[in-house]
Amino acid sequence: METLETTAKDKIFTLRESIGTVIKGKRETIDLAIVALLAEGHLLIEDVPGVGKTTLGHALARSLDCMFHRIQFTSDLLPSDVLGVSVYSPKRNEFEFKPGPIFANIVLADEINRTTPKTQSALLEAMNEGQVTIENVTYKLPRPFMVLATQNPIEHHGTYPLPESQLDRFLMRIEVGYPDAAAEKAILKRYSKSEHQRSAEPVLSPTEVLFLQDESRKVHVEEALVDYIISLVNQTRRHAEIELGVSPRGTAALFRAAQSLAMLDGRSFVIPDDVKKLVRPVFEHRLAMMRAGTRTHRDAKTVLQEIIDHTAVPA
Repeated sequence: METLETTAKDKIFTLRESIGTVIKGKRETIDLAIVALLAEGHLLIEDVPGVGKTTLGHALARSLDCMFHRIQFTSDLLPSDVLGVSVYSPKRNEFEFKPGPIFANIVLADEINRTTPKTQSALLEAMNEGQVTIENVTYKLPRPFMVLATQNPIEHHGTYPLPESQLDRFLMRIEVGYPDAAAEKAILKRYSKSEHQRSAEPVLSPTEVLFLQDESRKVHVEEALVDYIISLVNQTRRHAEIELGVSPRGTAALFRAAQSLAMLDGRSFVIPDDVKKLVRPVFEHRLAMMRAGTRTHRDAKTVLQEIIDHTAVPA
């Protein structure tokens, strides 16, 4: 009889292929999304309109045979629209709690920066502790639990930038980017065959997702690599062009993401390249750069690459 242990690699491969049937030519982006899932983290997908941010989030969610809710964030959305509300029941002569869409395994928060800070903050407890507190009553969220959020970094009219406390709760921020010519041609062919609304097939159950998440925690990380991660983090805190460096939550995020990437690649141990590959998606959105004019103004991506290049890699 097959066990989950013997099929772990196959399940991850099948998940990757399932998402790949919808998202063409974006293997690295798909892998990072799966890493966030295995690391029990939340994922922020940020890019220009029309490149497939929502499609990627939807494909990942639909590839899991889990409860999925999509929330379209707008300026008039209230916290109760996300968390739920207590409604009076004449039959029972008491108030009954009606759970909101946050009570799901996978929650797609579409255009999260279009809602007010008050509604954005409704997600903080859910993302950090896997629970919500309403009227002094705490409700546990189902496991696994993951928030997939999308936002457009270009258009600022009618948007509310996510505060640092919210950004820090996302394990990674990734971009989709434009497809290459071959991928775009495949997309057009799919549209011509009226298959453009095809969704991914569910390939993992909640039990299998939890198993894979537990297995990723068993991936070995040498103490020298732990020191390497901490060295990278400390440099973000001391760098002259960074006003706010990476938090301890960010340190843990890089550690867990590295374990998950090693597992995705079929290894039981982390290598330095795992850490290097993940520094930007895990750290970039956590940094607050000095304002222009303070020094030669460079973006977080450039500064992080400099930190990677100047940090000694363990043998």
